[in-house]
Amino acid sequence: MTVENTGRRPRKRRGGFLGGMKEILLILAIAIVVSFVIRTFFFRAFLIPSGSMENTLQVNDRIFVNLMVDGEEQLERGDVIVFEDHQGWLPPSESDPNPFLQALEFVGLYPSTSEQHLVKRIIGMPGDHVTVQPETRQLVVNGEAIDEPYLAPGSTASDIDFEVTVPEGQLWMMGDHRDASGDSRAHMDGPNDGFVNIDHVVGRAEVIAWPIDRWGDAGSKDEPFAEVPEP
Repeated sequence: MTVENTGRRPRKRRGGFLGGMKEILLILAIAIVVSFVIRTFFFRAFLIPSGSMENTLQVNDRIFVNLMVDGEEQLERGDVIVFEDHQGWLPPSESDPNPFLQALEFVGLYPSTSEQHLVKRIIGMPGDHVTVQPETRQLVVNGEAIDEPYLAPGSTASDIDFEVTVPEGQLWMMGDHRDASGDSRAHMDGPNDGFVNIDHVVGRAEVIAWPIDRWGDAGSKDEPFAEVPEP
């Protein structure tokens, strides 16, 4: 059988370039919506800007924060959490954020910096009595001395003497690099006596996502507080 050559060219597929662009834009839109939902209700990325939580969290670590863990019934002593700065612990930002990066941050495609947020460890829950033992410099919670394996090398539990009872609905927060952490101890003369309102908690730090060689758990530890009696 012979095939007759009619001289016609094969019909081009319609919508080649434009169709491909529409598919790409649709996929991008879906990715943005999914990312926004995850950021709003489940997880949010943050960039660590300072060394106050060394060596648990280091400068420029990217962490994922579990937004579902933000209430008193979900939180525990030893949790590493991110909370909003409503007490003026941080100095005001001197420069406006990049609008493009701000948009990416809004939809969850770029990690949030901590310009309005802080990351610390929960030391005292509501009702807890927290102080520091003068001789050993260990923290004492409800009469139980705490061994803290997460402290930065060379740091004592506290070189500042203090004694507090955590009010209802509040937390006592401290960084792991105690010599370089402007935490609850540094703000005892401030608006909220150094305590952090539980309503201002964003969530618990779960994972170090970047850099790759530091991928892993974000450092929450309840074991040191296992023997602490309830107030």
